[in-house]
Amino acid sequence: MSSGLIYAIGFLAQLLFSGRLFVQWFLSEKHKRIVTPTLFWKLSLVASFLLFVYGYLREDFAIMLGQSLTYFIYIRNLHFQGEWQKAPAALRYFLLAFPLLILIYGYNNGAYDLEILLHNTQIPQWLMILGIVGQLVFTLRFVYQWWYSEQKKESHLPKGFWRLSALGALLIMTYAIYRMDPVLMVGHGSGLIIYLRNLFIGKNEKVA
Repeated sequence: MSSGLIYAIGFLAQLLFSGRLFVQWFLSEKHKRIVTPTLFWKLSLVASFLLFVYGYLREDFAIMLGQSLTYFIYIRNLHFQGEWQKAPAALRYFLLAFPLLILIYGYNNGAYDLEILLHNTQIPQWLMILGIVGQLVFTLRFVYQWWYSEQKKESHLPKGFWRLSALGALLIMTYAIYRMDPVLMVGHGSGLIIYLRNLFIGKNEKVA
């Protein structure tokens, strides 16, 4: 596959990720409090699907790891909001099995090998570690959000979510600069602004 098409998939994924943040940001500004619209999780799931494919095509383990961990949390939040149950059964089964299917497909076709993925000669080991740490921090925000929502029995984006988002974005942007990956740089650069703004909204909400 041409590099242009691969980057197109990555940019589309980041566009959807940015779109979900702008929707959430707009509604939060409108209501003067942090809100979690259903569209946020729907766009998250589609974008994660595409970015997982992008990471696979780029042979970038850090990207694939991050998406595989958050993918199912998006589904769980849609379940909280009663939207997952409304989707056709065939679509639900496909989305649940997708990460495993693409790994099996790639492995059986010789396109995927764990040794190659973890020891990509284009990515120095220290940079790979930085990327993985960044993705883990960025992913931890959704693990925290998931735990918080399970306690509340409703989908919610707490203040800790935005703090972890900002820290993870800074780490991944550093990784992206060294990797010269425009998809990650644009996506996380724009996202960082919204993360900081949501922290400000959350602070004012508490004061009010």
